[in-house]
Amino acid sequence: MKSGFVYIIQRVEKDEFYIGSATDVEKRLNQHNAGNVTATKYKRPYKLAFCQKFESLDEAKRIERKIKNWKRKDWIIKIIKDGRIKFLDD
Repeated sequence: MKSGFVYIIQRVEKDEFYIGSATDVEKRLNQHNAGNVTATKYKRPYKLAFCQKFESLDEAKRIERKIKNWKRKDWIIKIIKDGRIKFLDD
């Protein structure tokens, strides 16, 4: 089974973030910056702000949905600052 990653990309010009999951984060970031992702197409360019590896893509997608449901920018900034998703250790 392939590993999965949860990633957070940050809009270069503003303090805006997008949370996603993928098996190849570099390829996915390139897709975002090429305008191939509807959700980020008109807000480019992006830079990678955070990435964390998980055992599977399914697990990464579950964590991605959980973070997106928070709808809290301050928590996203805390994840980036801490360098890991802490609720996994709780």
